[in-house]
Amino acid sequence: MSKAFDRTMSIVFLAVGTAFAYGSLSISSSAYGSHVGPNIFPLGLGILLMLISLRLFYETLKYPAAPKGEGRVARLDYKRFLVILSSAIGYIMLLEEIGYVISTFIFLMIGFQTMERGKWLYSAMISAGFSIGVYYVYVELLKGTLPGLPSWLGL
Repeated sequence: MSKAFDRTMSIVFLAVGTAFAYGSLSISSSAYGSHVGPNIFPLGLGILLMLISLRLFYETLKYPAAPKGEGRVARLDYKRFLVILSSAIGYIMLLEEIGYVISTFIFLMIGFQTMERGKWLYSAMISAGFSIGVYYVYVELLKGTLPGLPSWLGL
């Protein structure tokens, strides 16, 4: 992207991350049946977004100076954007119905295949590993709650 765009977006993401972290402080710190409260995830995401935005801002300081008149115009890819957006909406709608592991696996597979076609086995392994790994860490180790597998699977 361009230096001005990256710098502007780093400031916007810093503001959004700060809002997430600040807003998470007003959420209850504990939930029924869970040792991890609902405030942990937004607080962690807010802090992570702030750190990444600070890194992006720092990286813009190291960009080489572009010669005058040689601006590159980026072509927007609406098709990929709409596929990712619709799969994110589907993910949200199906999360409770089919559970975290299956819905996250499907969402990641769609995302990986949208960004780079092919490598199905590689995408499936990463999607499955991430879905199962996050579920295990959050539910088993941190004693949090996430939607499990659907009851109609019989597992």
